[in-house]
Amino acid sequence: MKIYPKLVLDALRNVRYPGTGKDVVEMGMVSDDIHINGNKVSFSMSFEKPNDPFIKSVVKACETAILTYISPDVDIKGNIEVKTTEVQAPPAPVKLLPEVKNIIAISSGKGGVGKSTVTANLAVALAKQGYKVGVLDADIFGPSMPKMFDVEDVQPMLELVGNKEMIIPVDKYGVKMLSIGFFVKKESAIVWRGAMAGNALKQLITDGNWGELDYFLIDFPPGTSDIHLTLVQTLAITGAVVVSTPQEVALADARKGIDMFTNEKVNVPILGLVENMAWFTPAELPDNKYYIFGKDGAKELAKEMNVPLLGQIPIVQSICEGGDTGSPVALNENSLTGAAFAHLAENFVASVNKRNEEADPTQKVEVHLK
Repeated sequence: MKIYPKLVLDALRNVRYPGTGKDVVEMGMVSDDIHINGNKVSFSMSFEKPNDPFIKSVVKACETAILTYISPDVDIKGNIEVKTTEVQAPPAPVKLLPEVKNIIAISSGKGGVGKSTVTANLAVALAKQGYKVGVLDADIFGPSMPKMFDVEDVQPMLELVGNKEMIIPVDKYGVKMLSIGFFVKKESAIVWRGAMAGNALKQLITDGNWGELDYFLIDFPPGTSDIHLTLVQTLAITGAVVVSTPQEVALADARKGIDMFTNEKVNVPILGLVENMAWFTPAELPDNKYYIFGKDGAKELAKEMNVPLLGQIPIVQSICEGGDTGSPVALNENSLTGAAFAHLAENFVASVNKRNEEADPTQKVEVHLK
């Protein structure tokens, strides 16, 4: 009987990998190095990890499939080489901002959960507590920071630093900020491919004269796109904060966001979750709570994923009004929502310090009182 590679592959299609239920050919586990010499057949198989518990059983099943579906006379036993394709952790990104102590990704799995509102108010709350704070509006297709800080009509200036012209970030409420929104007409849609968007963000990062910062918050676009990977690969990110509402559909996407940061290709620690729109409190009934999007959804997710819950932010009309007028509610720490953001900032600082102490016991951000 003449044996040829297609016969081997057809036989192996009957072998399913227990971890997924898919056949080993469909999964790309069979390498294209099938060698046939008379009745002797040899090839190699790829497994993601060297300690995969199914290696022996899958190899045995492949041998049995070839003997069953081709011929019992095929010399196959011991001729299947096992290889692993374990992904090595990426090298640490070059520190492009040496004067910045902590670079923080503020992310959400989906849009509409108030990620930018949380970023703006967290930045203001940190600044009020004496920290040096910068914000990069990386939501390149929907930049909202200029409006939230009431600086839509501001044009950033350039200054010569050494032999290079640098962009001076806009400073408002003690927060340094840059956004692509400063460089395009606010009524114009940004229609760019991913590479163009990534290059624009890199320029805002590397050409911005950020100076010394305790916290550099990056307001990521919603979802898990190539822009996220570009930023992660460009910057040495300290950790990520994931924002979600208590609603199940938002929590499902938050899980994807957490997975994106923590998988072995990205490897960015999660500093914690923020539950935004946790409940509704009407101004005339400040002690009442109405859980219109569900109760404690992000709190339960934090327990499930074993990450801190940094804060629960209620829905209050003043948050919306503050975002529209460019006066973040965190400016008034005596208000209900201002106190919530102040508490969030305290928990955030504690989480960052804990992460840094675990990575390097000598690192800790101290408050710079004004």
